[in-house]
Amino acid sequence: MTELRELAVQYIVDANGDKSAVVLPIEQFYQLLEDLDDLAVLAQRRDEPTVSHDDLLAELRQRGILPR
Repeated sequence: MTELRELAVQYIVDANGDKSAVVLPIEQFYQLLEDLDDLAVLAQRRDEPTVSHDDLLAELRQRGILPR
């Protein structure tokens, strides 16, 4: 997840010197969109049951997806 302090943010200010917009590199913009999408998926799946890592590995091995 992108940290605010890692962003190369530039501000556009109005005639009063108040910040009115942000300019940032396009790659950072795309990373923020990806982070936002990840958070939306996480929120949608919040109430789904969880599976332990060991149980997941066992199921994947049983299904032949991972070697035994």
